[in-house]
Order: sequence, then C-alpha cells, then structure tokens
Amino acid sequence: MPKVLIVTGDFGETLEVLYPYERLREEGYEPVIAAPTKKRLQFVVHDFEGYDTFTEKLGHGWPADIALADVDPADYVALIIPGGRAPEYLRNNEDVKRIVRHFFGASAPVASLCHGPIVLASAGVLAGRTSSGFPDIAPDVAAGGGTYQESQALVDGNLVTARAWNDNGPWFGAFMALLRQAAPLDAQADAHA
Repeated sequence: MPKVLIVTGDFGETLEVLYPYERLREEGYEPVIAAPTKKRLQFVVHDFEGYDTFTEKLGHGWPADIALADVDPADYVALIIPGGRAPEYLRNNEDVKRIVRHFFGASAPVASLCHGPIVLASAGVLAGRTSSGFPDIAPDVAAGGGTYQESQALVDGNLVTARAWNDNGPWFGAFMALLRQAAPLDAQADAHA
C-alpha cells in the first residue's frame, strides 16, 4: 500500500488533517502523520464567526506515527501539509524543509492549504509558483518568490493548494487526481505481486 506523508503538529487544523487522512484510507493509500515528536497531538478547530479573523477551539487529539527526524521521504509517494497554527513553527524545522525539498525535487504530488504554504515558502520551493492559502498569507507566499491566488483548488504542476478547510472537497479531489496519476494503486499492487 503506497504511503502518503502528512506533516503537522500540535494545533494543526482538525478538519485539514483528518479529512485527508480518512480520504486516503478510503482510496487505499496509507496515511502517515509526521510531527516534531512521536506523541499524541492536539488539533484545533478554526471557524469563521463574523469576527475580523477566525476563532480557535480545541479539536481532536490524534497520535503522530513518526517523528520528523526519522522520516525518509523516499518511503512516501506524496506529501500533505495541512494548516492550522502548526505551520507557524514547522516552517522553522530543518527536517520539514528537508522533507519538502525532497518532494519538490522529485516532482511528487504535494497538497497544502490554509497556513500550510508558509512552510513551502520557508523551504524555498515557491519561487516561480502560484499558490493559494488563507488570504492573510499572501505576503508570505510573495516573500517566498511565489504568486498568491485565492482558490478552492489551485493546481500548479505537482502542487495543489487551497484557502482553508471549507475547500476540502475541491482541494482534495484535485490532489487525488494527481496522486492517482503519480502512484496508481494497481501499479503498486503489481509491483508487490
């Protein structure tokens, strides 16, 4: 079963981690959650309730499968970087940058949304690319050499980005199309037969 890496941490957005996690399982891929340490993570729920910014509440807890330092990105066919507050500190993690650069160097499918693209900017992979994300990160995308475009499912080569969890359906549908093309399940089954 091909493995897909989900990079997150404490205060990652619940719906942006667990929706892809369950969709990957449904499709026959193995999701693996990587975090700074292998422990039970605390996710959050961000909502839009009429304030100038989103609100934040505690969400689900979920175990990380592997510590970032132990990740060999060659073991995975694709990468997902959800949003929430986790990207604020993950973007400074050298293992995260190493992992991100591997997937871009291999032109493997990468999905990111909300605040996730700030990790991509920090890793130096957005130069000449167009990325969506939470609208307030547009300056971060530009600082990383990219162009920001608001979208519910923006595809730029191997990269699929979107604004936030309320774009999960279109965003993840576009990502699954890339993933099925890059790592079809029937080809994986044939390789292990």
